[in-house]
Amino acid sequence: LFAIASDDVNEVRQVLESGEAGPNDQVGPQSALAFTLTNDKLSHKNEIVKALLAYGADPSALRNPKLNPSAQASPEESEGGSGSHSQPGETMPEGMDPATRYYVTRADSTHTRQTSQLIYRSFFRPLTRVRYDLIGQDWVLEQLFRVLSMHSQRLSVAPIVVLLCGPSGHGKSLLARKFGSLLDIPTHTVNMTTLRSTHDLWQSYSMSPYEEPSSDTLAQFLLNNEGERCVVVLDEIEKVEDPKALYSLLMPWELGRCSLEVGKRHVDLTKVIWLGTSNIGHNFVFEHCDSRPDPSKPITREEYRDLMDLSRPHVSQCLGASLLSRVTTVLPFIPFTLEEKMAIAAEAVYSLTCNAEKTLTPQDVEAIVMKALPSYVPSEGARSLHRAVSNQLVDMI
Repeated sequence: LFAIASDDVNEVRQVLESGEAGPNDQVGPQSALAFTLTNDKLSHKNEIVKALLAYGADPSALRNPKLNPSAQASPEESEGGSGSHSQPGETMPEGMDPATRYYVTRADSTHTRQTSQLIYRSFFRPLTRVRYDLIGQDWVLEQLFRVLSMHSQRLSVAPIVVLLCGPSGHGKSLLARKFGSLLDIPTHTVNMTTLRSTHDLWQSYSMSPYEEPSSDTLAQFLLNNEGERCVVVLDEIEKVEDPKALYSLLMPWELGRCSLEVGKRHVDLTKVIWLGTSNIGHNFVFEHCDSRPDPSKPITREEYRDLMDLSRPHVSQCLGASLLSRVTTVLPFIPFTLEEKMAIAAEAVYSLTCNAEKTLTPQDVEAIVMKALPSYVPSEGARSLHRAVSNQLVDMI
């Protein structure tokens, strides 16, 4: 209660992470989720809702009169749960802004629960929380969790090498960035556009502004974390100036060990998780999704698996068959649905406006979102929606 009432998202996360309180604990007569949704004094309501859902808050509690009584309900009605239940408007989908509605609906879906079970008992379990940072890409997460589940059960002895590919602005870098932080393991990000040789790869410094500043090169990072779980992000892997710079990845990706310098001992890299991001297959992803019998409908699991298989030749043509043969899985990122675009635009409103959740009603936010949607550019993804929302807010000043 105090963490939520403090309107401090980080404090809410700390309390949930420590186990001092649970995401489904009651706050008076309400569940923590219902209390947050009906509290009009919170400036960070959307972020707190996401934190509660990420740590396991049950959206079905919103339909339970005992955990989400209406303001007019008598104590006897709330206790007994008899008769029709009139939910507070803020806890009903139509009373939420598009972003909050999206996350609550996502958490309440059977597919979300089934996907989470794939890594529920593994080291990778905290990654399930990424769906409350990343909008869309449900099939990407399902396939990623399947790969991680296999490695958790030691069904595969090769290192984990995942290539995230497809259109710009669809969440590839965000997923790669969140991977290490959610697992609380070290991450080193290489900007592949700066490489000129194999030597440059091992001597590259981490270029991500989201990581702790470090003076370690990639070689030093791998030596410091030898035999331990860590993440190496190879950002924009297809944009390396000389493809020969990638040859040094062949041995670590296949055997999980290699020598980082000529004449030096082999280093154990079996527990390194390699994540590559790339725009390879950008046009192909759009063409494949548009060629479906009904492009307006969400892509199915079978259609996504087909897209995965068809994407590999495009990667092979760009990176080479030898390197691709050592990649565990290629995960193409797909275009956003209407609900996902609306959620992205709504989050942009909150990120660009101070105290938006106090000064704007969910209906105000939705109105801004609907005006921004026509400016969506598929090839730019979420960035085009952020720009459109920014222009809408400037016009309102």
